[in-house]
Amino acid sequence: MKAIVACIFCVILRIVESDDSKRFDNVTYQPVHRQLLDFKIKNPHSIGLWTKNAGDPVDIRDTVTINSDQFSNQLLIDTISTLDGERIPERVVHAKGTGAFGYFEVTHDVSKYTYADVFNGVSKKTPVVVRFSTSLQPVGGSDVSREPKGLAVKFYTEEGNLDILCLSTPVFQFRDPMTVREVLHGFKVNPQSNIRLDFTSAVDLLTLRPSLAHNAFWVMSDFGVPDGYRRMDYFPIHTFEIANKYGETHYVRFHFRTEQGVAILTSVQAAAIQAVDLDYYNRDLYNAIDSGKYPSWRLEMDVMTRHDIQKVDFDPFDVTRLWKNGTFHTVPIGKLVLNKNVENLFKDVEQAAYSPANLVPGIPGPVDFLFRGRRTFYRDTQNYRLGRNHNKILVNMPLYEKTYVRDGTPPTRLNMRNAPNYYPNSFHGPVPYVDERRPLKKLEVLENNAVDVEPLWYFYNHIIKDEDQRLRFITNVAVPLAQVTPPVVQRLLKLLFLIDEDLATRIRAAYEVALVAQQAATLVPTPSIEYPGNIPTTQEVPKHNTTEIPKS
Repeated sequence: MKAIVACIFCVILRIVESDDSKRFDNVTYQPVHRQLLDFKIKNPHSIGLWTKNAGDPVDIRDTVTINSDQFSNQLLIDTISTLDGERIPERVVHAKGTGAFGYFEVTHDVSKYTYADVFNGVSKKTPVVVRFSTSLQPVGGSDVSREPKGLAVKFYTEEGNLDILCLSTPVFQFRDPMTVREVLHGFKVNPQSNIRLDFTSAVDLLTLRPSLAHNAFWVMSDFGVPDGYRRMDYFPIHTFEIANKYGETHYVRFHFRTEQGVAILTSVQAAAIQAVDLDYYNRDLYNAIDSGKYPSWRLEMDVMTRHDIQKVDFDPFDVTRLWKNGTFHTVPIGKLVLNKNVENLFKDVEQAAYSPANLVPGIPGPVDFLFRGRRTFYRDTQNYRLGRNHNKILVNMPLYEKTYVRDGTPPTRLNMRNAPNYYPNSFHGPVPYVDERRPLKKLEVLENNAVDVEPLWYFYNHIIKDEDQRLRFITNVAVPLAQVTPPVVQRLLKLLFLIDEDLATRIRAAYEVALVAQQAATLVPTPSIEYPGNIPTTQEVPKHNTTEIPKS
């Protein structure tokens, strides 16, 4: 009888399975909701036999621990021990994110500026992996928080990996690498209350380090919350030194310009989205790529010559300010296209290591002091998160690698097998080359700590285009100030008066209104729902009906 029941169940199950591929034909589901069904349709049968970590097959009786010898159940030991070790340290910044694969295609000849192979040869395509991220949110945070967003691009070039790291704002927070810890501490979590983004500490630090203000203006404006990773521009921030085959140098700022069009969310729209969907950006990107609406960006560079930088009346290497119009010319390079979602987020995104130090011949890189600090900081954080062999993790591996590095914490891959492990040697180990195109002269940049408020004045009066944008900017600044202690607010207002009198006057008025609104809100009690009676902690035994069944 049991065999017959089992056969009937199997037949029913097969009928249900065979109908899965047609079940949703007349229903619209987002690709993120279809992911498991898509996997099943792609794999009409089981992908194989379940094994333990060591490769031996799993007996079905070992899949439960009831009435079994738990100490000898290796599947249980595998499960518990690996679950405890699933997580690696999250990134200190840009912890929450997602990624995709794609390619970069050269669309214009830029050989007069750089001999980097990745940017030479019209129509040449280079595979890439990218990671999008929020800057201050933890792994479980909100995508639509008001903060800079990030884009990291890894180009798998024939000359090694080229990593370009970008922000959604065209200016950086600071230019002194010593400031990085203070900014992260001041703008993240209060050490006692554990409240994220304590506005008092953030504004306090900003007024004591006014160089932070320019980036803060961008973040508090309409540019602070773009409508998805696909609909924002990205900027590598630094002024890069590049060189052509004759050893001539140029100084450039790269820009990734979205071809989907820039779109923004107001604070009200962002709050409404955040209430129902913390993964709004991630969901939008996944759905677009899976639906064949491949996002793309134009890569351009603003160019100055060595002669140009000697004539400008501003520091072109200052990452906290924009270049002035008329001091450079813009050159198109190519197009970045994302056409494939990652297969496994941990393998392809969380283990991906991006470093500004990953450069290629023809792009010596920025010369400012912040960049020098970042080269050290990124290497250190990747050694901490992923181990010293992080470049041997599959997603980080270059197309070609021959090295004298050996051993260490896995992965070590083939570990260079039996090749010589020292240099120089006379046994045909890897040899270096001479790059005759490399520039002979090196530019030294002198920096200072002076604060220039002119870029902030320009932002308020010219970057912000109309009165509606200006009102939203003032509101975004003033409302959080109601949570800040008065001495810090007064210091901020003094700084704003140095920038623009109209700006300071309007923010002061808006701040006073916000203060009154906050005080009124504290007088209104927060409603709560009362549960009738005590919360049950036991299950009552139902009373049986003792009525006798009438006899027939």
